[in-house]
Amino acid sequence: MQLDLGPQPVQGAQAMRALGRRLARQLHAGDVLALVGDLGAGKTTLVRGLCTALGVAADDVSSPTFALCNVYQGTSLQIAHMDLYRLESADDLAAAGLDEWLAAPDALCLIEWPEVARPVLPPTTLWLELTTVGNGRVVVQRQR
Repeated sequence: MQLDLGPQPVQGAQAMRALGRRLARQLHAGDVLALVGDLGAGKTTLVRGLCTALGVAADDVSSPTFALCNVYQGTSLQIAHMDLYRLESADDLAAAGLDEWLAAPDALCLIEWPEVARPVLPPTTLWLELTTVGNGRVVVQRQR
């Protein structure tokens, strides 16, 4: 599936949240979205916009860096927001519960720092790369 990412570059947190809201209209239960980008690239801000469009309070959405996985209940589906930054190998993925979420047909799985999970992610995974360019961010869909 090719996602509509709207105008680029994305300027500021408000625009990144708006992009998340745009993406929410294109994603469905069972989808996996892998978010690649450096620290501060806007991955969690994008997720916050996406989740609010799906019925989650913005204040409830935070980076799962230390928890590994935050689960949010949207209006019509569950959202697993994962951060795999601290994981060192695919063997650590079970601790994050990734296999359970990938098998959950009624959930949306959003994964920050997904590289370690590449071998186990489904071929239908949607990969977005966020890159800092000047004062803005460029978000592009990659095939992985």
